[in-house]
Amino acid sequence: MVHTDTIRQFIRSRPHLVWYVRDLQNLSEESLVEHTLNYGNWTDFQELVGILGVKRMAEIFSAQTTKNRTNYRPEIKNLFQLYFNRYAA
Repeated sequence: MVHTDTIRQFIRSRPHLVWYVRDLQNLSEESLVEHTLNYGNWTDFQELVGILGVKRMAEIFSAQTTKNRTNYRPEIKNLFQLYFNRYAA
């Protein structure tokens, strides 16, 4: 399990990723992955990989994108499907 303080520090330094969320302290890993992939830059992504690990991020992403409804834009979904298939397989 990831240290909660590390996750909190990550999101506290990037409030622009979740500008509409009031309680940044209680965001789930799933929400962090979704917001980082959708709105973050490459540096944000790499830092979250360093915190959660590429395999855990791939698991979360896969669970989110196999549902009927997803919050990922098509180009983001495609990019990270390719990335995780290559680096988390």
